[in-house]
Amino acid sequence: MSMLASLARAYERYAEQGKAPPFGFSEEKVSWVIVLGDDGVPLGPPHDLRIVSGRKPAPRRMTVPQPGKRASGIAPNFLWDKTAYVLGVTAGNDRRTAQEHAAFAERHREWLRGTDDPGLQAFLRFLDWWRPQHFRELGWPEEMKDQNVVFAFGDAGRLANRYLHDRPAARAIWANMHAAPEVQRKICLVTGQEAPVARLHPSIKGVWGAQSSGASIVSFNQESFTSYGHVQGDNAPVSEAAAFAYTSMLNRFLERDSGHRIQIGDASTLFWADASDAAAADEAEGLFAGLHEPDDDVEAQRIGEALRQLGQGATPQGWEKALAPGVRFYVAALAPNASRLAIRFYVEDEFGELMRRVAAHQERLRVEPPPRDGTLYIWRLLSETAVQGKRENVPPNLGGDWERAILTGAPYPLTLMSAVLMRIRADGTVNARRVAILKSILIRNFNVGAPVALNPDFREPGYVLGRLFAVYAQIQYAALGDVNASIVDKYYSSAAAQPRRVFGTLAALSKSHLSKLGKQNPGRMVNLERDIAGLMEMMDPSEDPFPASLSEAGQALFALGYYHQRNKYFTGRKDNADANGDDA
Repeated sequence: MSMLASLARAYERYAEQGKAPPFGFSEEKVSWVIVLGDDGVPLGPPHDLRIVSGRKPAPRRMTVPQPGKRASGIAPNFLWDKTAYVLGVTAGNDRRTAQEHAAFAERHREWLRGTDDPGLQAFLRFLDWWRPQHFRELGWPEEMKDQNVVFAFGDAGRLANRYLHDRPAARAIWANMHAAPEVQRKICLVTGQEAPVARLHPSIKGVWGAQSSGASIVSFNQESFTSYGHVQGDNAPVSEAAAFAYTSMLNRFLERDSGHRIQIGDASTLFWADASDAAAADEAEGLFAGLHEPDDDVEAQRIGEALRQLGQGATPQGWEKALAPGVRFYVAALAPNASRLAIRFYVEDEFGELMRRVAAHQERLRVEPPPRDGTLYIWRLLSETAVQGKRENVPPNLGGDWERAILTGAPYPLTLMSAVLMRIRADGTVNARRVAILKSILIRNFNVGAPVALNPDFREPGYVLGRLFAVYAQIQYAALGDVNASIVDKYYSSAAAQPRRVFGTLAALSKSHLSKLGKQNPGRMVNLERDIAGLMEMMDPSEDPFPASLSEAGQALFALGYYHQRNKYFTGRKDNADANGDDA
């Protein structure tokens, strides 16, 4: 099933439950309502509809007639809009405000001509009576400017069910305005049924980094995008109903607290389930959200344990409904691309199958010692690839490519390995999360049985060299304590990439450090000398123990070996900040 078709199907379910707006309507942010009397004059100042729960009032989401696309043109909304259109006032100095208000009044006189509904007649009288200067004369609040406004009719103290756009007469007019002529009927590519075709698809809002006014997945705004003389939506026929359905669900899922979105790098990732049992679908969606953004540490531990059980072939308690056959799950990632939206990936499969792949991924990530807070969630891991650890600095496409590989069981993007190694070279930090990423890539992409914890019998050259480097670093620390610039600071990047150039120097330095350590702690010196000898014996005598260069896979093994060996020395030291692998 295509992404648009699955979204249209989801809309049908949500509409049946009253969780999605009817055709031709959408949920928009509304802050104020103007209550009109029979003569069209407001019954007092506007009523503030905003929700006061945080630092500042937030607009209330309300189902209103769907707005049209404006781009740079002037297009009034039906019976609601921002104050520039409704009242002709704005907080800025927009020269188009007078034109917008004039268009709002003119269009509504045309749309509502001949109506006998008392509320709509009062609205027309309001348009005749209102002048922009009334805003200041009536002392209406400045914070109202540039906010969305709706209208009500009748008793100012009873607004419920009195909004003009909810009146049966208004809905009938709006439905008639949306009726498409027969000549536009074609086979819809989403539903497969003959229906009026949408020339322009509604805007999709809420994608991180995209235009705040909204963007499109399907659009044809250049002559070069068209074919056979078709115009706009005729090039890819999608019915008005299907276009409304899929955009309504995307806008709903993209809401901040919808419970259906997570941010992975630059990709706004949406997910939804489809099952005959609504409880099973809800459970699947909640579990998937918890995998990426758990509510607390307890929830994180519960989900982590469940994934371990799933990886061992067991069904975790509390997951029975979601993992049952027949629960289809959909994941789509959207990212900004000029005025359009790019689909980073779209995955559809049984929820149980997706979770088994996620469980396998988590097992590949497992490393000892684990991170300080124990979390190995993708959003946190991606920050390890970014400058200063900031989400906005994550390399483009990387998050979406990695999530798609996890969910489909495909090899991980090699750009992920390159990004982690680059950050290690830049800041010298070899922590648990970076090592976990590198280990998972070695296992998935290179079929290397990289160990979870220190493995004295693992003889891969890069791993052994990383362990040897950690021994040299420990010798310096044991002899000199903390220094301004350790051999890790000076030589790690070179040692990992070009061992032959560096390890001779490190061996010479270690002799000097061991000599000093022998005077302070002879037993410690002997133990460290044994570590060096043991590692040198593991190297193949028929090959150069210090190759001229290491591939990226070899550098990843180097980091893993260094991490394991370093933490062997720090185990049990209370004064060590990186006993759990958070620092180099």
